Parts: sequence; C-alpha cells; structure tokens
Amino acid sequence: MSSFMKKFLIAASAAGMSAIAQTPGFAYSITGNNDAWLYDNNYGSCGPTSTCLTNDMSRLDAILGGNSSAPGGNVELFATSEGVNLSTYLTSNARTNIEGTVAGRSLTLSSLTATDWFGPSLDTLYGADNFANRWFNEFYNAAGLAASLPFGNSFLVRQAAYNAFLSDQVKGFQRSSDPNISYITTSGSDLLIGLAGHFDAKAYYAPILGAYAAFIRDGFQVSEVVKVNYGGVEQFLYSFNATASGLTNNSGLYADGLSHSGNYEVALRGVVPPATSVPEPSVVFGLIGLGGLLAAKRKQQQAG
Repeated sequence: MSSFMKKFLIAASAAGMSAIAQTPGFAYSITGNNDAWLYDNNYGSCGPTSTCLTNDMSRLDAILGGNSSAPGGNVELFATSEGVNLSTYLTSNARTNIEGTVAGRSLTLSSLTATDWFGPSLDTLYGADNFANRWFNEFYNAAGLAASLPFGNSFLVRQAAYNAFLSDQVKGFQRSSDPNISYITTSGSDLLIGLAGHFDAKAYYAPILGAYAAFIRDGFQVSEVVKVNYGGVEQFLYSFNATASGLTNNSGLYADGLSHSGNYEVALRGVVPPATSVPEPSVVFGLIGLGGLLAAKRKQQQAG
C-alpha cells in the first residue's frame, strides 16, 4: 500500500470513520377498542407536578418520550376497566394497544383480557394453573398478608382473599388489567417501560379490600400488568417496586392526589438488537474520490 493511501485512510478515519448510530424512531398509535385515556404533564394548563387528562392524540409520542428520571404523562389502556363486572369481562376479548416499532422490531403493549388471566377455559377458581393464580399469590405475599393474617399461608385463607379480589365489589383483576404506560425507551439491549401507578398502594387498596386492608403492610407497592409483544416474543410485565414520580393526577373529577405518584419500571432484558451504523457521508465521498485517483493513476501507469 502506498504511503499516500495510508495517509488518506488514517485521515479519513480521524475525520469520521466512527459510524453514525442509527437510533430507532419511536412513533406510536392506539389500536384495538380505543379505550384509552391520555394524561399529559407540564403542557397547556397542566403544571410540572401534575398529570392532566387530554384528548390530544398528537401528543402521544411526546407523552411516551420520558424515562425513569422524568416519567411525565401516561397512556391508560382499558381506561374503563373499573366499571366492568366480571360476567361482562369474561365474555369480552376487547383490548386496547399501543403499537409501534423499536429498533426495527414491532412492539405492542396491551391491556389484559380475561383469557390472559384465566386461560382459554376461563377457570376463575383459586388453585387453577393460570396467570391469575400465579400473579395473585405474588400480590398476596408482597402485600404482607401471608405473614400478618391469622393462618395467612393456609389454602382456605388465600382462597377467601382471592375470591374477594375477584368479586364485583373489588374488581381486582379488572383494576390490574389497565396499565398506564408512562414511557418506552431503551438502554443498551434492554427495552424499558414505565408504568404509572400508586406510590402508596396500601392507601389505594385500603377502601377496596375491606377486612383484608388492615393486614396490608405499610409501604406495599404494586403496578398494574401490561402485556408486551416485542418482535413476536410475548410476556406479562409488572412490578412490586416503585420510585416516586413527583407527579399526581390533577384531572378534575378524576383528581385523587394519589394516582400516577409511583413509577414502576419493567423491562425486557437483552432483546433490543444493536443499532446499525453507517459511515459518515464525508468518509463515503472521500473513498469515492480516492477510487477516482487510483483509477487515474493506473491509467497513467498503463499509458507509460
């Protein structure tokens, strides 16, 4: 290799051979039965510590553009869930989705249907082999009920608590089926999703769970559940650990001073493909120019 070519390649490398990372574009839409409420933050009449209900769909990408340090607003999927009785829920397959593309792969975040919880046979009995039972037992343990209730680990006590949670008085599974998506982002190969919820979940469940409320441990935290399909891989994601979001719901009749105060970050680890890279345009043009110079030099040598 001539000294001229070596010098050119070294210069080209220094000028920008470090590639430009092709970052994924996040552009989302609401699909399914369109039962979604958008809560914006620090926009219009909504202040920096509030989330306010809006019908401005043009704000969807901005609402989902935060992170764990600044979760911002959120999108509630299956927003009317708390008004749906069990019998209606069991006969409906309607779900609300956020759809988009992250790093070249399709992403769908969904509310949960009864089939997600209770399986194709819709077995609502305690002890059945389904997601509802697995999740409820985690909920029961995280709430401290196993340690504080008399005979807390007995099958009959767990069964009674499960039946109360399932009932139309509590609508526990419907309440847990309507995730509030506050952000979608990536960190390396991890897909990170923020779920807005109650920082103090005991305060939320206390007026709902009746006699069981007195036994819920202080500091109990629990998110709703989101169904995630990324690149064809499907999982249910939820968390029992929150950080303070610094926000509360300030939406008129819906303002409660509690909602959206906790940020529950859930993740799919190691699923995001590495960003593709392309050479700097200056390097491409430089290489084209080098090719022309070399071709001219060959012609001169052949002519000589």
